[in-house]
Formats: sequence, structure tokens, C-alpha cells
Amino acid sequence: MKADRLLIDCHVATMAEGGAPYGAITDAAVAIADGRIAWVGPRADLPAIDAAHTERLEGRWVTPGLIDCHTHLVFGGDRSGEFEQRLGGSTYEQIARAGGGIVSSVKATREASEDELFASAMSRLAGLKATGVTTVEIKSGYGLDRETELKMLRVARRIGREGGVRVRTTYLGLHAVPPEHRDDRAAYVDLAIDDILPAAHAEGLVDAVDAYCEPIAFSIQEVSRLFDKACDLGLPVKLHADQLSNGGGAALAARHRALSADHIEHASEEGVVAMAAAGVVAVLLPGAYLMLRETQAPPVDLLRRHGVRMAVATDCNPGTSPVASMTAALNLACVQFRLTPEEALAGAAREAARALGLLDQIGTIEPGKVADLAVWNVTRPAELAYWLGKPLLHAVYR
Repeated sequence: MKADRLLIDCHVATMAEGGAPYGAITDAAVAIADGRIAWVGPRADLPAIDAAHTERLEGRWVTPGLIDCHTHLVFGGDRSGEFEQRLGGSTYEQIARAGGGIVSSVKATREASEDELFASAMSRLAGLKATGVTTVEIKSGYGLDRETELKMLRVARRIGREGGVRVRTTYLGLHAVPPEHRDDRAAYVDLAIDDILPAAHAEGLVDAVDAYCEPIAFSIQEVSRLFDKACDLGLPVKLHADQLSNGGGAALAARHRALSADHIEHASEEGVVAMAAAGVVAVLLPGAYLMLRETQAPPVDLLRRHGVRMAVATDCNPGTSPVASMTAALNLACVQFRLTPEEALAGAAREAARALGLLDQIGTIEPGKVADLAVWNVTRPAELAYWLGKPLLHAVYR
């Protein structure tokens, strides 16, 4: 067997199912050829390999490159003022209804150039990459007009070309009603569905379609229209669901066979059952839960009981989750939602890949999969969720 690179003197958390916790292989070896995993297993079983480069990792742990499957990485400005307001007692809903929240980011994003948006997003991406991220989902949704939504998606594509990570783009036109359509929301819904989405799709800028389904945002009927249009265009869907109230978002995601339903703090058991039947991944976003000082956590016990897969993401955004560390998200998911460290790491690897429709390519370390790997200065995988703020990353292979 020929290989471009052979990693030895390491332990591997493959995150593959059906074996040891974490899919762990101690005293392991990993062979990489043509950018893919050619062989992984105990070093004692290593076949004869002609490797161009052999690297000893001195007992470090190797995991799949981490996957941040829910971010709003591209935006203009910041909302630290709203952070102060929330600390002073204002709720997210009160701020949004007063014209703050998402709409305040829209103005800054519309005013920023593509180069400015790219530069600011790259500064946030640096934090994700420093915590082992090799794949990032990036949403639009701070433009809310044709020009700016396309601008955001072009920046996301540029990050995929120049940022050293794999990027999946998501059109989030139904994120909020822009100020100019406040008195005619139906006109904006028509614009977002019938004009902006087809234009973005025609330009090759969209990998998936998302929406924000809440009383302060968009209704089940409006989101259903968007999802029907996405289906017509051959695009998968996902949903910001049941974050602030039980509005039937989880069940809506299930009806449309969504890749994921995200947030879901207020999802009902009926919604969870529907998600399980439809294979919808629950994306848990502990950064937003922390920053909003929420008190109702996602129904993790129900998700476990009904076999719903759980992913974990940063939800990196300017208003409710200014989190640019994947390992911090793992810690918060454990501390706040009581995930086990193994569930959290699976949520940032295997299940995050599932939530992006990429599990056939990434998310576990198995022969044939893309060789996106993170190498860590830890003695056991649980440390990735244990430490909060400690630099743990040794190297990334992508």
C-alpha cells in the first residue's frame, strides 16, 4: 500500500459507531492517500505501507476535523450594546420588537463591502480553526434584500476558497422582516422566496435553505412556502425551530424532511417523535442558551429516548451567540444540557456531518473518507469538552 502520509504513535477517536467509546483505537496508525483515509487501526496490525512521509505524534489523540454546522459567520458591525441591554434586564424578544436584534445587523451588513465582510468573518473563523474546525456552515440572513443576501453568500463561498476550511452555504432569507417591508411583510416573503432564492441558486451560491420559525419571525405557512420552493430547486432544508416557544417548528422540519431542526429548546414530545421518524438531526446551540440566559434547555432526555441524533454548534453570530470556539461549545453543551463528553464530540463530528448531509465524506475517521483530522494535546478525548479556554490543538490535516 502506498500513502502520502502515515501517522503513528497516536491514539485515534474515530467517532465511528458500534465499537468502543469514541470509536477509540489506542496505539493506532492512520494512513492517508490522495487526501483520503487509506487505513486506520491498531499499529500492531499495520500492513506494509510505502509512505512518503511518516509522522510520530508522541501519544497525542487524533479526531475527525470538527464541524461547526450552524453559524452566522458573515455579518457587519457588532451588537455588544444589546449585550449590555440584556444584562440590564431586556429580553431578546423585547429588543427585537423595538427594532434591534437581527435588523440592527442588517444595516451594518448592507453598508459593508464584500472585502470588509470577508475580513471580519476571517477574524472569527480564526477562533474556530484554532479549536479544530475544518468544516463550517455559513448562513446569509443579515441582508434581507437581493443585493446583500447574494453579497453575503459570495463572501461565504470566498471563505471556502481562501479560508482553509470546507464551507457549506445556507440561504436564510426568512430570518427577519426588513425595515422597509415592516408594513408589508407579504411582499418581503414573496421577494425572499420568488426572487432572491432563485437568483442565489442560479449563481451557485446555495447548498441549503433555512428559516426562522417563531411568532416574532415567520409563520409555519410562510416557511412551508419557502421549503416548497427549495424542494422545487432540489435544495435541502433546515430550520431554526422552537427556540423561544413551542410553535410546531420541530414537526414542520419533520414534514419537510429537513436535515436538521436547530435550537429546539421548546420542542414538544410530539415534535421530537416526528423528528425521529423523519431522521431530522437536532442541532443544539448552547452559546445562544448561555447568552440569552435561558432557563428551558432542549429536551435532551426526549431526544435520547426517541433516538434523535444530536449535533452541537457554536451559532456564532453578533447578537445571541458571539462564540468563536468549538471546544467552548462542547463544554457548554455538557455543562448546560448534560450531554456526555462523547455525545458532545460526536455532535461536533459525526452528527454535525449528518446535519449537513456530508456523513458519507467527513465526520468519522474511516477508510475512504476525506482526511480532515485534528490532533490534540490531550490524554483522553473527554478533555476536549472538559477544558474551557485552554489551547488544546496541536495540528490539523485537511
